[in-house]
This record gives sequence, C-alpha cells and structure tokens, in this order.
Amino acid sequence: MIDAYYWPTPNGWKISIALEEMGLDYNVIPVNIGRGAQFEPEFLKISPNNRMPAIVDNDPEDGGAPVPVFETGAILVYLAEKSGKFLPTDLRGRKTVMEWLMWQMGGMGPMFGQAGHFRFYAPEPIPYARERYDNEMHRLYGVLDRRLEGREFICDDYSIADMACWPWVITYKRQEVDLDQFPNVKRWYKALQQRPALRRGYAVGQEFGKPTGNWDEEARKNLIAHRNPGKPD
Repeated sequence: MIDAYYWPTPNGWKISIALEEMGLDYNVIPVNIGRGAQFEPEFLKISPNNRMPAIVDNDPEDGGAPVPVFETGAILVYLAEKSGKFLPTDLRGRKTVMEWLMWQMGGMGPMFGQAGHFRFYAPEPIPYARERYDNEMHRLYGVLDRRLEGREFICDDYSIADMACWPWVITYKRQEVDLDQFPNVKRWYKALQQRPALRRGYAVGQEFGKPTGNWDEEARKNLIAHRNPGKPD
C-alpha cells in the first residue's frame, strides 16, 4: 500500500492520475495546503521541501522499511519503476520520457504556476510580471504543440510525461489561453480526458473543495513562500 500525501492541485493530480493508471493500491492522506498542513513537522520528515504531494511506499521492492519519496518527478519515476508501466526501459525511449518529464518540472509547471499567481493571487496588479509569465506560458504551449505534431502522445507511447503535463493544461480557460492556437495540444488534451483511469485520478479529493480552499489571509500566508522552513508564525 502507498500512502499518498495529497491535495487536488495540478501537482497532486499528477500522482493520483499515475496511481490510477498504474493500478497501484493507495491511501489518500489530505494535506490542506491552504491551512498550512505542509509545514507540519511530521510532513516535513517525508517532504523536506514543504511541498505536496509526497508518497510513502509501505511495501518497497527491497522488503525493507517504508520508502518516502518527495518531488513529483521523482515520485512518477519511482511509481513507474515499481509498476513496470509508462516508462520505457530501452535507452532512447527512457531518455526521451525523462527529457519531457524534466521539461515539465523545470519549465511548464513553474512558469504556468507563476502566470497563474500574478494573474489571480498577487495582492496588486504587476503588469511586467503578468506579461513576462504569460509570454513564457504561451511559448511553452508552442513547444508542446510542436512536439505533438504527428504524435498521439508526447513520447509516442502514453507515459509519465503525459501524466505530468496534462494537469497543467486544465486551467487554460481561466488563464485565458486559446487552445485553438495550439491544435495539437488541444487534440491531445481532449483525447487524454477520455481515459477512465485519468478521470478517476483527477476526481480524487473533489470532496476537499477547491485546491487552495478559500483564498483568505490564512491561505495567502501558507501558500506564499517563506524564508523559515518550519511552520510560519
């Protein structure tokens, strides 16, 4: 059994989708990031970066003590290797999936996240920041669109790269991105939307409410980066 420390956000959905697609048994442990659960000392032992999601594999392959894993890229690779699914074992196939997984981790996720932050959550409008991250977000959509030209999936076969990227497209309407400008992304996004396991993974935690709860002062305090690695005052 895998303990999934989770809240329904794009990063959380990556893992719930993977767990469903891979058919792994898991137990959801909510981490309410709007209320500061990611700063609790017990969670810090699992995820030293104070970020959700994280997992604990209670039945690791080596038969030893439970294995904690933090950072979504590392979690996806770990789960793919555990299940033997969605990560090629040949040199070139694995290399390609790892490239696009790292692209999502280092580019798509952070840039889309910053675009959303300055559009929806900044306490006051900052035109330079909005233009900077909106432009980068659109550039990255273009990168993905070119990659999907003539391909059903990002790396030809469905993989953890698709699972990592798909949740970050969900907010395209709110981000005011016209997917008609990126027809390959639109086709890919709509096709994956029909996968039963993906839909089940996306539905995990719906009962928790909105990903960040109510954006009140407590949520703002807990969701903006802190210098103190412990729980903020």
